[in-house]
Amino acid sequence: MPAGDPFTPAERYALDATIRKAEELCRLEFSVFVGSAEGEPRPFATRLHNSLVAPARSILIMVDPTRRLLEVVTGGYARRTLTDAEVELAVIAMQSAFADGDLVGGLRRGIIMLAEHARAPQTLHVGPQ
Repeated sequence: MPAGDPFTPAERYALDATIRKAEELCRLEFSVFVGSAEGEPRPFATRLHNSLVAPARSILIMVDPTRRLLEVVTGGYARRTLTDAEVELAVIAMQSAFADGDLVGGLRRGIIMLAEHARAPQTLHVGPQ
């Protein structure tokens, strides 16, 4: 594992595969930052989110394992289908896994939960009768 990289190659592959699956599921972009948050966590996470290519269509998960911090930032478009309560459920699931020492499993679970909640509802078009 490279110095400073919190993941093994297998864990990185699993996390990347989960992100791809989530993006296909809900058509939003997911980014994960695991490292030291500079300063206050929320403004730091917001700055990271705003630096993404398409922040309105993005969900950023920021984890600072040393300080035991977790922040989720969602863009305006993402918030159309993803409520604060749904984000909170994913945060609780991630925190539970993190408390058990499972960083990658917690991230994967949280990403999939967010994607499932953010998925636009299917509509049924019925023609004239």
